[in-house]
Amino acid sequence: MLEVDNIECRYGKINVLHGVSLNVGQGEFVTLIGANGAGKSTTLKAISGLLSPVAGRITFEGEDITKASPRRILEMGIAHCPEGRRVFPYMTVQENLELGCYLRRDWKQMARDLDSVFDRFPVLGERRDQAAGTLSGGEQQMLAIGRALMSRPKLVLFDEPSLGLAPNNVQKTFEYIMEINRQGTTVLMVEQNAYAALEMCDRSFLLESGCVTLEGKGEDMIHNPHIQSAYLGMEA
Repeated sequence: MLEVDNIECRYGKINVLHGVSLNVGQGEFVTLIGANGAGKSTTLKAISGLLSPVAGRITFEGEDITKASPRRILEMGIAHCPEGRRVFPYMTVQENLELGCYLRRDWKQMARDLDSVFDRFPVLGERRDQAAGTLSGGEQQMLAIGRALMSRPKLVLFDEPSLGLAPNNVQKTFEYIMEINRQGTTVLMVEQNAYAALEMCDRSFLLESGCVTLEGKGEDMIHNPHIQSAYLGMEA
């Protein structure tokens, strides 16, 4: 479904990604783990068109999207749920959700999808006319997830979905994402909580200093001595 082939990205003159390659199959749950500054978020930005690679190639369902606009990439079925939730604080919950489907014109299905988000996250339905900025962190994360789902994506990119959440909301958020995947949506997730990410995923890639240094099944990566000592706080 998604192929990232040897991409390089930079901010100004500073190279951040040095030949990153990864792939995600249809229906898979794949995670990117690594330390802060390793290039995980940059990789997602390159896939969603927010940052243009200076080298390499990205294809989605066989089409080259390396230089495609974010709008075109969204039209193709890739939604990006960004780090820090990034809701529009002065707009209502419902208005935020409606922005998730601004490229769509199937009005009846959009209304059904909105009801589906409220069924999945009842608190959002209760607060549909409330300003998004007044929601708690966990509620804003639900809103960010719901907004991404409103585009009817084939692939969702989740960037640090547990960041800044209370422990009970972290577990709920992970459950929502796993449910989305079980229902058929492909997931590529960046997550600082490496153990949780590896427990949930089918496969994982480890990014270190802008390079993929390890890849494998989540359960195998948990038992890798380097990952245990460097990222899981275990003695190898």
